[in-house]
Amino acid sequence: MTWLVRVLYTATLAGLALYALHVLVLIVLYLRHRRDVGPLLPAVVEEHLPYVTVQIPMRNEHHVAHRVIRAVGSLDWPQDRLEIQILDDSDDATVSVVDTEAATLRHQGVRVEVLRRSAPRGYKAGALAAGTAVARGEYLAIFDADFCPPASFLRQTVPYFMVSSDLGMIQARWGHLNADYSLMTRIQALVLDAHYSVDHIARAQSRLLTNFNGAAGVWRKATIVDAGGWQTDTLTEDLDLSYRAQLQGWRVLYISDVVVPAEVPPLVTAFKAQQERWAKGAFQCFRKLAGPIVRSRRLSLVQKAMGLLHLSGYANQPLLLVMILLTLPMVLTNPKFADYTIWLGALASVPSLLYVLGQMHFHRDWLRRVVAYPALLLVWMGLAWSLTLAVFQGLTHWGGTFVRTPKFEITGSSGDWRRSAYRPRISATWVGELVLGAYACVAVWYAVRLEHSHLIPLALGYALGEITVLGLTAAEARGRAGTNRRAANRRRTEGG
Repeated sequence: MTWLVRVLYTATLAGLALYALHVLVLIVLYLRHRRDVGPLLPAVVEEHLPYVTVQIPMRNEHHVAHRVIRAVGSLDWPQDRLEIQILDDSDDATVSVVDTEAATLRHQGVRVEVLRRSAPRGYKAGALAAGTAVARGEYLAIFDADFCPPASFLRQTVPYFMVSSDLGMIQARWGHLNADYSLMTRIQALVLDAHYSVDHIARAQSRLLTNFNGAAGVWRKATIVDAGGWQTDTLTEDLDLSYRAQLQGWRVLYISDVVVPAEVPPLVTAFKAQQERWAKGAFQCFRKLAGPIVRSRRLSLVQKAMGLLHLSGYANQPLLLVMILLTLPMVLTNPKFADYTIWLGALASVPSLLYVLGQMHFHRDWLRRVVAYPALLLVWMGLAWSLTLAVFQGLTHWGGTFVRTPKFEITGSSGDWRRSAYRPRISATWVGELVLGAYACVAVWYAVRLEHSHLIPLALGYALGEITVLGLTAAEARGRAGTNRRAANRRRTEGG
């Protein structure tokens, strides 16, 4: 038993170290290129500006639909070369908001098309495919419903296409409208800032395969067509299309100086659902694209390896789950490990540096912001069960239900999600999280009882991770129940 635990633990730690090595390479590349000056914005003649279509895919976004439509309607671009497509699959009050805002823009002379599908299949990918088929623009800018693009967005992006015939897509940086609203928004700001600093800069400057993030970007329409169009067999249509485009030889440009603020989910239930969709979709893309990546003659060995590790990055969650499950056997057997496991453990801890570098890159007050990292670490450990399930679903199924991330028009520290009909329901994964939490607590108890002090922090960390996610979930459920009770009492009072 001791031998088996030692082998399993070492193998799992080696797997985590492999993905940490992938992160370490990105960090090194980022440090090398972080001060590189990007390409200068080309000077273009006003009369030569191309026709652009701006697409806003949405479904049931009553709180924020007006905001994004008004922001897009204020984009600085010649009106005779601008088309706005609102790809609205809503079946609630969002429909009237969209129609009202679209009518206002038309009255101002803006060309606005509202596309509603009679059978909204394929979720966001299906809506984008339908819109692209009839888009007039040579270039397509995409914004989700919670984004607020600055008026200068098209002026700061589209000219790059006009001087680079192989440029297929431009990704801008996501900003945060509500980073300081709650613990969950601060955690997600850490994650997104690390992605838009270390990850994107390292990949873009080193010509590694990278991804479109689904919004705040511009596509050359010919690139979408050449890459096979928007497809619905994965839940991460953005990742899928961007990889297929690069396999066809199209180039991707990341511009960190162009920032488009957006709302980050304030709830752990919404964050969990979003991460589950991304994990499932990423592994569907891995299944779909691993073969073409390996067989590609355009890509170097390094590009292939880094691309495969990128697509399979959520594999660290099943590995983390195995680590949690091995905690109790380790406590009971107290196995002795080879010296090299210390180095594997040190390498596996490298990803924490990502979040520090991300805050240092974008914020002068990075010390204040990075204090949220311990909470992020606990939440990641608490999501091991639900994300492992998502990974295996991605490995065994195509497509699936696109669980949208709800938006509540929260800006800064103001706003309230409790009265919204879009409040996410608690998923059944809490049962697995509860079992894992109890299991980790048992491991802590045995570690204390057997005086294995070196294992207590490990077991305690896993237990606290599950408790943190369960506690945040319970708090959100209590807030939802309290709002429902007050609403019911109000209705009874009014009825009486």
